[in-house]
Amino acid sequence: MFTKYPCGGYHKRDRPIRLRGRGYAPRGPVAYDRSAMLKLLRPAVTRALTPLARALVSRGVGPDAITALGTLGTVAAALFFYPRGQLFAGTLVITFFVLADLLDGVMARMTGPGSTWGAFLDSTLDRVGDAAIFSGLAVWLALEGERVQAGVALFCLVAGALVSYVKARAEGLGMTCDVGLAERPERLVVGLVSAGLSGLGVPYVLPAGLWLLAAASAVTIGQRLLHVRRQAVALPPRTLR
Repeated sequence: MFTKYPCGGYHKRDRPIRLRGRGYAPRGPVAYDRSAMLKLLRPAVTRALTPLARALVSRGVGPDAITALGTLGTVAAALFFYPRGQLFAGTLVITFFVLADLLDGVMARMTGPGSTWGAFLDSTLDRVGDAAIFSGLAVWLALEGERVQAGVALFCLVAGALVSYVKARAEGLGMTCDVGLAERPERLVVGLVSAGLSGLGVPYVLPAGLWLLAAASAVTIGQRLLHVRRQAVALPPRTLR
């Protein structure tokens, strides 16, 4: 059974899972991203992360703590390595902490009923991590004199936040908004891969990646606005606060 929360997360209630030495813990609502990329990667990633998740849960570590730790590590790495031009090293460290975004979901399956707070915290901290990544790139590009590319990086930052906001606002008003060319996983992969390859000396890959992200994000915003408008005009008039 799936439950959709206003913040845009999807949650699945599943069977209980056995924890070593601690009996059974019921599985509760778990954040579930419906993007095509995560649909493909989730089964393999879940199998790989389950032993680590079980070990952490057995020691009393909660998914919210992993969410916060992953965001803190992402922000620290992005704002330390990227402005110094250490793009490859920064990308490796950020990728490690981004995996926490998947680990907390696996842990949530093991810790009993989920919460609206957990879904809200995860969505909010995702925006913080994304902002740090593109801010770090923008600072480095500005220091290198690449002002146009720095502006594109800032556009990616703002557009990514707007893509998520449009969906959250639409679902808060009772409509669906599961459309769009570039959701967060796709944006992260393109951004991190282009930054990492640029750090290895591959020419033009970072500008190409940023321009691609900017265009894809703009198209996604337009797709979501049109999708919501079609639903809104079909609804009877009502008073909104």
